[in-house]
Amino acid sequence: MNNMKYPSIIFFMFLIFSCDNQEIKYLNSDLSYEERLDDLMSRMTLEEKVGQMCQYVGLNYLSQSPKNMTAEEILNSDSQASYKGFKKKDIAQMVVDGKIGSFLHVLTPEEANRLQGLALKSRLKIPLLIGIDAIHGNGMVRGSTIYPSPITIASTFDDQFAFDVGRQTALEMRATGSHWAFTPNIDVLRDPRWGRVGETFGEDPKLVSNMGVKMISGLQLEDYTGNNKVIACAKHFVAGSEPINGLNVSPMDISERTLREIYLKPFKAAVNSGVYTIMAAHNEINGIPAHMHKNLMTGVLKKEFGFDGFFISDWLDIERIHTLHNIAKDLKEASYLSVDAGMDMHMHGPYFLEAVVELVNEGKLSIDRVDYAASKILMAKFKLGLFENSLVDLDDVINKIQIKEHIEKSLEIARKSIVLLKNDGTLPIRDFKKKRILVTGPNANNHAILGDWTKPQPKENVITIFEGIKTIGSEKGHTVDYFDSNQNIRKISDDDIITTSRKASGYDHVIVVVGDNSLRHLRKNKTAGENMGRSALDLAGRQLELLKEIHRFNKNITVVFVNGKPIAEPWIKDNIKSIVESWEPGQMGGLAVAEVLFGEVNPSGKLPLTFPRSVGQLQMIYNHKPSQYFHKYAFEKTAPLYHFGHGLSYSKFNYSNFELINDEKNKKILISVDVSNTSDIDGDEVVQLYFRDKYSSVTRPVKELVAYKRQLIESKSSTVIDFQIDYEDLAFYDREMNYCVEPGEFTFMVGGSSQDSKLIKNEIKINKRYEY
Repeated sequence: MNNMKYPSIIFFMFLIFSCDNQEIKYLNSDLSYEERLDDLMSRMTLEEKVGQMCQYVGLNYLSQSPKNMTAEEILNSDSQASYKGFKKKDIAQMVVDGKIGSFLHVLTPEEANRLQGLALKSRLKIPLLIGIDAIHGNGMVRGSTIYPSPITIASTFDDQFAFDVGRQTALEMRATGSHWAFTPNIDVLRDPRWGRVGETFGEDPKLVSNMGVKMISGLQLEDYTGNNKVIACAKHFVAGSEPINGLNVSPMDISERTLREIYLKPFKAAVNSGVYTIMAAHNEINGIPAHMHKNLMTGVLKKEFGFDGFFISDWLDIERIHTLHNIAKDLKEASYLSVDAGMDMHMHGPYFLEAVVELVNEGKLSIDRVDYAASKILMAKFKLGLFENSLVDLDDVINKIQIKEHIEKSLEIARKSIVLLKNDGTLPIRDFKKKRILVTGPNANNHAILGDWTKPQPKENVITIFEGIKTIGSEKGHTVDYFDSNQNIRKISDDDIITTSRKASGYDHVIVVVGDNSLRHLRKNKTAGENMGRSALDLAGRQLELLKEIHRFNKNITVVFVNGKPIAEPWIKDNIKSIVESWEPGQMGGLAVAEVLFGEVNPSGKLPLTFPRSVGQLQMIYNHKPSQYFHKYAFEKTAPLYHFGHGLSYSKFNYSNFELINDEKNKKILISVDVSNTSDIDGDEVVQLYFRDKYSSVTRPVKELVAYKRQLIESKSSTVIDFQIDYEDLAFYDREMNYCVEPGEFTFMVGGSSQDSKLIKNEIKINKRYEY
């Protein structure tokens, strides 16, 4: 009898629970997202709604706590949190109270599960949205696949690679508990002193737009719905990539014309592609901090462009409206200015919730404004499937990250991104005569190849440049040695220079790996990366001295750059026989560099930005205005060190038969060009198509990239490259700021670089005006 009683009670309780769940629509996955959202919003208090707008960093990175720490133990702990005056248990209690909707930089899947466990203890059991700076792979999480950095990906001029990195990154993020990638960075790079150049896709708005859209697509796929996708975040809105002194956060004064023709283009493309979140920029624009720029955030982005997602602030930038820009008298006023302008989520920390709740209760902020923000954030959680399962399978992580397919993709991108800047015939290194090869330089045998936004990774996952050269060189019968010239770029000494140069004197070939190091865990010892701009573009520290002294003892040198931004060193171009730009090629970068040096891979990367000869040439961009070089410098050339689009190959390509057809009926221009490989080596060529509006009502650039195509061309063969250009691709803002194509002649240019001497030209005429 008693044995029958308990199953009956359990069954009765199950029926009650089932009935309750039927009434709680937001927990019913059979209903539409809209129905579930409406039901949930109707149950939420004002505090819980504003809580969704609050993002915090991990509880002092919970990975520092014992791995088996439970949600209950966190709530009872006395250890300090990341926030002054708060303990971990205080922040944990906020999650339980529904006052935190999101976390960022949760660095382990265990930590992600612990935080979600806290959320499951809240009244409404709303899961957390976890974001992370997965800029080129989920590199903040140890063991993830590290792909080449964005500037490196851009050097491939192959948009598909941006998609591939986004797709594979999304899978690794979901496996480790994150759902929101703070990427892509679609800033159009205009000042190479800026430390974040490596995060961008370069200086051209077309290239940046295309790469950004593809990465968004890879991360979100159609609409980010499902458990194998993440939401993307286009950043930074807007124009922070031309700071007036090259330093991150510094002001930006800019005309509406430049804003629209350069900086807004990638964001318009991102919105059209369905990007769900956008991050505001650190900087101010024409005196108004980006985080409170209502005209841009709401007027342009939401109303004009139709952005239908949500805005997130950057790190503590709402506070800086008060503490740095001196506009708001306190956080409460700063919160009003930002949220009223269109901000939907605060990154990061306490007191924002209280400020917004007070503002609503006082009638200064509309409840509708809060409802909009909360609903957009909650919709992401519904579509990502977090209400059904917010936890990750810890046993399955190893099967989802650093897998063979992802490692191979990282290597493929690295191979096709490497730019051969100069070659007098010393490359590739031949194996018909066995050589003694020395590999040295500060970046020869370290993880600088990983770039910014990576935490220290397992050594076994990374192939350094020396290790790659050692592997392939030894296979070919060469003797390959390494000498540590001092890996700390800032601390190269006289002794380092003397001993390294003497060591190099007896070798047949010396490979010197120099550049920058943007690894963030190096802190003050790094030379580039976020918040590490420089007032110069030369080699940091005493690297040039090191190179010159090695050159004094041995002229058979190849220089390999590892860097995230251009290096202006004319001496190297004038004196070194072969120069390779590897950028930040990711975990397989050492192997890719070695394959290029030994001829296993034919280099095919092209520069996505211009290399100036010195910092004094700035601003130096390929799409400058006609009057920029009307006069000359007294003691400096006006030509760049390397042009945008430059990149050599072991193959030789010729261009001919450049033809244009004007299809006025369909408002298109049909373009074809023959490209021949006259060498004995198969090779990829990046065919670049530029145009110029010959005469226009306002000044236009001397050339603008309008299309590009990467093509494998076999030796001693030729192929026809076709482009189809819409008239709208030629549009600009006229004197009255109407976006249009004016009638007149247009010059088209095609070749393997933006350099005029490398381009062939043809013209076409458009007979009437078109407005868009």
